[in-house]
Amino acid sequence: MLEQIRKNRSYRRFIREAGITRKELESMVEAARLSPSAANRQPLKYILCQDASSSLGEEIFACLGWAAYLPDWHGPAEDEKPAAFIVLLHDKTIHPNIHCDAGIALQSMLLQAVSLGYGGCIFASVNRPGLQKFLNLGERYEILYVLALGKPAEQVVIEKINPDLPAGENIKYWRDADGVHHVPKRSLKELILDL
Repeated sequence: MLEQIRKNRSYRRFIREAGITRKELESMVEAARLSPSAANRQPLKYILCQDASSSLGEEIFACLGWAAYLPDWHGPAEDEKPAAFIVLLHDKTIHPNIHCDAGIALQSMLLQAVSLGYGGCIFASVNRPGLQKFLNLGERYEILYVLALGKPAEQVVIEKINPDLPAGENIKYWRDADGVHHVPKRSLKELILDL
């Protein structure tokens, strides 16, 4: 399981022509469906976009904010765009709160994606009003996140946090001259408090 989690990075560049089938997308939602839900209310719903080059896929792509820590990079090139998307919705008629459900569902879907040889990126930076209008969702559904998916076209490595950088700067991901994406992570020793 730890190896699957290590492979589950935030990929932002994909091999676009390597598509994802509807059945594979449904298996990702099945992983979310089988995951825990606060009070077992299950208030999440999903919109699947298997073809990112469709009008739906292009609209979803246009509503996403890409890589805030990389200000000179405005998103993937045409041939590096995601192959598919899953839009995660809150059905407000089921319950007004989602608690931790969205995080659990997203992680489960990404782990299933990794098990199928894909990768993805969770987007919280979404033009929700624009996408909500395009999808004609009305008041019942609230867009929470968008999951971009595909066959990764980039290498992402985990790094130790640089102690020479000031706090707040030392956690920012970056790309080297070869395009390798580096993600600093705090050490296990730093996270566990021995009281």
